[in-house]
Amino acid sequence: MKRTNPKKDVVIVGLGWTGSILGMELANQGLDIIALERGPEQNTVPDFQYPKVIDELKYGIRLNFAQKPKNSTLTIRRSLDETALPYRVLGSFLPGNGVGGAGMHWNGHTWRPQVEEMKLRSYVEERFGADIIPEDMTIQDYPFSYDELEPFFDRFEYVAGVSGTAGNIRGQKQNGGNPFEAPRSRDYPMPALPQTYDAMKFAKAAADLGYHPFPRPAGIASQAYVNEYGMQMGPCNFCGFCERYGCYNYSKSSPQTMILDALKRKPNFHYKTHAEVLKIELAEDGKTATGVTYFDEESGEQVFQPADLVILCAYAIHNVHLMLISGIGKPYNPHTGDGVVGKNYSYQMNGGVSLFFKDEHFNWFIGNGSNGMVIDDFGINNIDYAKEGFIGGSYISSGTYNGQPLRSMRLPEGTPSWGAGWKSAIKEWYSHSMSIASHGSCMSYKQFYLDLDPTYKDRHGRPLLRMTFNWHPNDIRMTQFMRKKMEEIATSMKPDMMQSSFKQEGAQYNVRPYQTTHNVGGAIVGDSPENSALNKYLQAWDQHNVFVMGASAFPQNIQYNPTGLVGALAYWAAHHIIDKYLKEPRPLV
Repeated sequence: MKRTNPKKDVVIVGLGWTGSILGMELANQGLDIIALERGPEQNTVPDFQYPKVIDELKYGIRLNFAQKPKNSTLTIRRSLDETALPYRVLGSFLPGNGVGGAGMHWNGHTWRPQVEEMKLRSYVEERFGADIIPEDMTIQDYPFSYDELEPFFDRFEYVAGVSGTAGNIRGQKQNGGNPFEAPRSRDYPMPALPQTYDAMKFAKAAADLGYHPFPRPAGIASQAYVNEYGMQMGPCNFCGFCERYGCYNYSKSSPQTMILDALKRKPNFHYKTHAEVLKIELAEDGKTATGVTYFDEESGEQVFQPADLVILCAYAIHNVHLMLISGIGKPYNPHTGDGVVGKNYSYQMNGGVSLFFKDEHFNWFIGNGSNGMVIDDFGINNIDYAKEGFIGGSYISSGTYNGQPLRSMRLPEGTPSWGAGWKSAIKEWYSHSMSIASHGSCMSYKQFYLDLDPTYKDRHGRPLLRMTFNWHPNDIRMTQFMRKKMEEIATSMKPDMMQSSFKQEGAQYNVRPYQTTHNVGGAIVGDSPENSALNKYLQAWDQHNVFVMGASAFPQNIQYNPTGLVGALAYWAAHHIIDKYLKEPRPLV
């Protein structure tokens, strides 16, 4: 039999960025809250203490801050006629594990989408005509505008402590910032971080070609900072250990640094670790949730946690898995187009150029996760889709993220992977190279989706989530367009050697190399239960006391890193839960 806990006002599933935000906002309303986190407790002290947290083998290679596939995985296939197989070794993406989630070990890139990305389908149809949209492309507008979200982008940036240089304040262009960004109500809370040599070298070359370089917006402190919750940051020391690590210096924006230590002091907020939520339980009529059932790792029991409000704040693909397991919304069918849960899964399209300079020295050991100069001259709102033959865009950047020798030893093509030849190449080229990277959009398509696997089950007997995804010709054309622009910049810098890595026509999705942890879609927002799993307030259409946070709400992937939009949507949803739902629990649309 299940053990039943005392009822709470709110149960939050997952305690990363969105769980922390919703926890803080609702705790401030006096609600009795329990957050359930499947992984362990993680705090800056003692878990991120120097020097143990900068163990590259333990965290950079063995991924001890990521979920282990033996405990939580999914199956993956590239087409409807393939048999999906389990994702057994982490590679393509790295879901976080434990308190703080992936927000604990991310790089800190914090962007806002462009105005056009929030109404992408309308923008394409109105400017270029609906006939340029491929028949299998299922892009949608968000059910709210950028202007509606702007105050919530601002709120997240000031809570997270973002460093940057504004390019557009209330419609007025600002020197040194991104001239193509959407208008913001005020500047970033902190000035931009200083830049490394490679970033400035790239910026000069880009500017000489007529482009508009600016510093990458960073969830990393450029100076001392205190946010609205009284949480403090110290300026970054450019240690080079951001991605895959916790920050020992209180410099990187993370739930631990910016929210959790204040939230944990709330007497009406409680959380439990090692509590894996298995299912959302529904009332007999199916119209509301009554709480969740979770597996308590410590006692080995299944536990029912009753609550009036259920908020899913797990990782994007885990949100979708829970909805499918629990019967929240109708599962998507790619053959008929019916259903909404699992629809519009998308990813990210990246590429890069490596440049080698025999007589120039780059200090690889100096960097941070968001270091770099960027151009946005080829973003969503700057490309003639009818002329170029694709829909999408990308920002292009250069900078040193880290100096981790096991993961970041950039060597010329053809270098042996071990032995005397490898050692000789390291001697010749260590710190004599730099890179230029493209971080691009990825559209959504009717044949790429998430559902329940018919064969494989997890340790609790539940069907695994199944991902059907492959690269699409549209997005490959986009990345090849970026390749030409980037190679032009690289050539102008006169390297001794250069080499490019981009998806070619016919490329197949490969789960082995890391690409991004930017899985989106599957529980998308929209203006109708016919085209979306969630309404504009991130509320489930059919169960009004279920809200779903995170990048699972994206109808397609933006060209930027998703965390800025994820944070804004969390504050947007929290505002409307407080302003509308708590006063009268009901469907808000």
